[in-house]
Amino acid sequence: MKSAFRKISRVGSLTGGTRWYLSEDCLLAAKRMMYAVEYRRFYFRDLEYIVIWPRSSWLRRLIIPTVLLAALGFSLWYWVNSIAGEIFTGLALAWMSLELALGPTATSRIRTTGATVELPLVKRTRRARKVLAKIDAAVRATRGVIEQPTAPATIASSAEPHVQTRSEASATTCVAAATQTNAS
Repeated sequence: MKSAFRKISRVGSLTGGTRWYLSEDCLLAAKRMMYAVEYRRFYFRDLEYIVIWPRSSWLRRLIIPTVLLAALGFSLWYWVNSIAGEIFTGLALAWMSLELALGPTATSRIRTTGATVELPLVKRTRRARKVLAKIDAAVRATRGVIEQPTAPATIASSAEPHVQTRSEASATTCVAAATQTNAS
């Protein structure tokens, strides 16, 4: 049996992480904290917006380890030997190039009709466009189905005119009266 949910994103952390799944009518977040899993469901009909922006702390993630490894490398180069210094200086350069290649880390906010939730949707902003495109396509498909008119489309032939029967006329009057009371 095939599952109705498909995984679109995973954001890991030391104590667990969040996995995001996409269904035909909702977005599901499975947030794992140690041994417990908390599920949040965001229905597409209630979804107002999803915002992803780069964290300001990603520069600290880039600079602090690079400076510490480089300082350790230069001190080992001076005090111990050049091979140990080269290793740690190389690690500092590798760390810096990896962080620059991966790009800034991301923060996200999801707004529904009833609540605003800040859960990590993607780890890096580089991947955000791809995940948001999948969610946007699913929302458009769901809302396109919901927003279609409920009355069936009829094609009247030009040869014979459409004569409205008494039951159709009373049904049209009831529907018009119901929409007027709901709209006001």
